Formats: sequence, C-alpha cells, structure tokens
Amino acid sequence: MNMIAASAKIHPSSVIESGAVIGENVKIGPFCYIGPKVVLSDDVELLSHVVVSGCTTVGKGTKIFPNAVVGGDSQSVHHSAVDTELLIGANCTIREGVTMNTGTVEHGGKTVVGDNNLFLANSHVAHDCRLGNNIILSNNVMLAGHVTVEDRVILGGGCAVHQFTRVGRQAFVGGLSAVSYDVIPYGMLNGNPGLLSGLNVVGMTRAGIDRATIHTVRRAYKQIFEGPESIRANAAAIRDDYVGCAPVVEILDFIGAESDRALSSPSRGKA
Repeated sequence: MNMIAASAKIHPSSVIESGAVIGENVKIGPFCYIGPKVVLSDDVELLSHVVVSGCTTVGKGTKIFPNAVVGGDSQSVHHSAVDTELLIGANCTIREGVTMNTGTVEHGGKTVVGDNNLFLANSHVAHDCRLGNNIILSNNVMLAGHVTVEDRVILGGGCAVHQFTRVGRQAFVGGLSAVSYDVIPYGMLNGNPGLLSGLNVVGMTRAGIDRATIHTVRRAYKQIFEGPESIRANAAAIRDDYVGCAPVVEILDFIGAESDRALSSPSRGKA
C-alpha cells in the first residue's frame, strides 16, 4: 500500500507503485514512474518523465527535471540481485537526463549524495560514489564507481573521473579533463591527462579565506610539489611548520590518507 501525504500533488498519468512513500507537498508531474521502495521526502518536485527506482530516498526540497533516471541498478559487472541504496540529500537540483545508480553489495551497498548539490544535464553518478555538499557537476560530467567528491567541488563540463578517485574539498576541475588520480583540497586540475595547475584561489576567496592564509597555502603547495623528494615525503617534512594553518593541514591529511589512487601533480611520475 502506498503512503501518500494528502498534500501531495500527483499527475494522473504518473505511476506510483505500491509501497512508495510520498511526503508532504510533493509535486509529481506527468509521466513519472516511482518504484515501490522509493521515498520522496517533503517538498520534492519531479517535473515530468522522471524515473525514480530501486531503494532510493530523495531528500527534502530536491527538484528533478525531465528524463532523469535515479536509483537504477549499478552498472557494475559485479551487480547482484540484492537490493542496494541511493541516498540523495536535501535541496539538490537534478537536471535533464541525469543518471544516478545504487551501490554494490561488495562495497557497502550505498551511493550517497549530500545536500545542496547541482547536477547539470546528462551528468552521471555511478555506484558507491560518496558526494558531499554544495557540489556542482556541470553538463556531461561522468563519475565512475567508488568516487569520493568532497564539499564545494566544481567539476567542469564533460570531465571524467576514474573509479576510486578522491576529489578534495573545494577543488576545481576544468572542462573535458581526465581525472585519473586524487585531487588535493583546493587544487585546480586541467587537461587530459589531468595535471594540477595550482590552487583554486577564486573559490578560496569566495569561501571567505583571507589573503594571508591563501599566500600560506601557496607556499606550502610549492614545497609539496616542487620539493626535493616525493610528494608524500615533502608533505610529511613540512607538517610541523603549518600546524596553525587549517587549509594546509587539510591538504597534508588528504595526501597522507590511504587511497587506491596516486596523487595528481603538476607533472607526471612523482608520487
């Protein structure tokens, strides 16, 4: 039996399978399909021709545009018949043709998308991805499985992110870039293959980071990527000098963390 709030507005041409949960003030336009294990939280809006399937929860106030398909099975050769989840946060905007897949059993069974994210037309979020908040995926961005994207990242149009890659907080990736390796927080990456081209100073400024701190981060960046040793050795060597600068510590922690991928750098072959 459906659990549909009295205040929900549902076009008669849409199909709501038995078992779906539809919250208060939800709007479902024409020719949408809502699967039996879907939860649409309060104030969600589906414009038209939207498919929401699988064990999918859509957070409060999220708006989904025509021809988006969210909650489809993972496109992994290891996909099993076991139910896995897609969790979408609050106040996201999911534009035309966006696809998001559920997780895989082998890796926790969840694809997780945070709050206040903007997914432009035809972008893709694959199985087991973990996305933070206030992220922008521009048109045709492709996230492979198991990708982690931290808060306030901007991914330019048509860029592709390799599976298991991490993109650090407030990084900026240019359009058509190939992201094969981890991108440090506040980093700027461009090209195919993608190379670091400095820091996302514009984004740092917009986030309220003062000029003096930005200069400190720039100095640390040069020491990390232009120092005499490997990137990780350079990062470890300067840690004590920057304990009072939170953005630098964040970058150093990111570099020091375990990862399945190498680190993006301004040049090839220096890990």
